[in-house]
Amino acid sequence: MISTIFSPRILKKVLLMTVLLCSVIVHGCVDNTNTDGTDSIDSIDSADSNSGAEIPEKLTVLHAGSLTVPFAKLEEVFEAKHPDIDVQCEAAGSAKTIKKVTELHKEADVVASADYSLIPGMMYPEYANWYAQFAKNQIVLAYSDKSKYADEINASNWYEILRRDDVRFGFSNPNDDPCGYRSQMVIQLAEAHYGDDMVYEDLIEANSDMSMTYGDANGTYVLYLPESESINPSAKLMIRSMEMELIAGLDAQEIDYYFIYRSVAKQHDQLFVELPQVIDLSSVSYTDTYKTVQVVQANGNVVTGKPVVYGITVPKNAPSPGMGLEFVKLVISSEGQQIFTDLGQPPITPAIGSGEVPEGLGSELTEQ
Repeated sequence: MISTIFSPRILKKVLLMTVLLCSVIVHGCVDNTNTDGTDSIDSIDSADSNSGAEIPEKLTVLHAGSLTVPFAKLEEVFEAKHPDIDVQCEAAGSAKTIKKVTELHKEADVVASADYSLIPGMMYPEYANWYAQFAKNQIVLAYSDKSKYADEINASNWYEILRRDDVRFGFSNPNDDPCGYRSQMVIQLAEAHYGDDMVYEDLIEANSDMSMTYGDANGTYVLYLPESESINPSAKLMIRSMEMELIAGLDAQEIDYYFIYRSVAKQHDQLFVELPQVIDLSSVSYTDTYKTVQVVQANGNVVTGKPVVYGITVPKNAPSPGMGLEFVKLVISSEGQQIFTDLGQPPITPAIGSGEVPEGLGSELTEQ
């Protein structure tokens, strides 16, 4: 009986049907054969091309945490202009962002820092040879209507409010993030402005293992930072790697106040104390005053006080340097500048280029 069912003739038909079924599966039910029954080369190339076109090209953008909101908008605009590109933004403290490239060897097409000087200081010459200064900012003290003494605090008494035993405040890690070391500068500069030489000691030294020293004959104060795990903040002080992480602390009433950029406070509808320009690191008019404070990070990098200016570059090892440059063009274009303006962050118009600026950016900025 078995030999009758599976006769050679039937087996031949079964084999033929199997071959045809496999052909349909492989070719997606499309006739891709020549007249002689062989596969068409053109149809194979077309299939390969179509399958590749379905996967967008990735553009990796590493940026400072304070750029999260404007860069999300820039990502949206860029992808609308380039539908085949998938922009992937990743936020962290600026120093930590750059270390992803220089120490962890992460590939990135764009790097944007809240302190432009970190690009030449940490990326030159191996990972970058140019940068553009594209935006400004200032340090403020943010709080909520639930913060202790919210109805009392102002630009004249904020440091006295922070001194109170029942008040908690925070800032980002000075080893990871410019907002963190800038907060130290603001607090130290406050001593001379308010005529109170115990502000830094009472707010920082009494609540951590960070200590400011009077550096040299030029009247410079220097903060030598310990390793991050040795900062040891007290219960009064909250320190996080990135300034954006402190927002949750304020929302949860774990802290009452924190030092942050004005643009971030505005973007999150937070109340804030606008500090005097002589200490808020916002004005070139006070450059000589700002530079009287220096911070030496645990890795030896020295940062001198100066106005808050953001920088951007395309790393030398960028996987897609051409598209990276196109993203930078958007950031410094009039369209990009309007995005920053709308979000409460002053753009630098035109952007200022330094180093071996690519020819494609020449018309978009002024070179220093």
